[in-house]
Amino acid sequence: MQSIIHPSAIVDKGATLGEGCRVWHFTHVSAGAEIGRDCSLGQNVYVANDVRIGDNVKIQNNVSVYDAVTIEDDVFCGPSMVFTNVYNPRSAVIRKDEYRRTLVRRGATIGANATIVCGTTVGEHAFVAAGAVVLRDVPAFALMAGVPARQIGWMSRHGERLSLPLRGDGQARCPVTRERYLLTAGVCELSLETDDEKEKVY
Repeated sequence: MQSIIHPSAIVDKGATLGEGCRVWHFTHVSAGAEIGRDCSLGQNVYVANDVRIGDNVKIQNNVSVYDAVTIEDDVFCGPSMVFTNVYNPRSAVIRKDEYRRTLVRRGATIGANATIVCGTTVGEHAFVAAGAVVLRDVPAFALMAGVPARQIGWMSRHGERLSLPLRGDGQARCPVTRERYLLTAGVCELSLETDDEKEKVY
């Protein structure tokens, strides 16, 4: 399916844009950016050169994806959330060779007005609440909230709260999909069940 690019948007020559993308009003995609299939870039989005975005990523209005950010498949970036790439910026000090890389893993959600401080990894299917400020790596399936962000629970890949303790061991099912999740030594995994065995997958 052909991509849709609004007439007010700018996609620089050299940018890679997969099939079925939607690029809305006043958005700018830089020449070196690589964007997968079926992505949506909302109004007033900026994508820098050294950025890799997977398939089916939804980036809402007023988000800037700066150099050194990688976003995997099926990620949701809420309106006006913020990425950074320099830990200690000063206007009078050039630090372009000090960018810290940020990775958002598959299926993660970043809520409106949240901030992801550079050098961190947001784990698969993690959920960062609106307004949270992430300073450290986020585990897979973790629910993070607050300033600074702290883990307050676990979320299924369907985006539903799981009845699991923050630490230790446990098991729970997504209340919607009934998928089973296992917590072992504080690590949450999705478990695919068969009649005779259980197979853990990430």
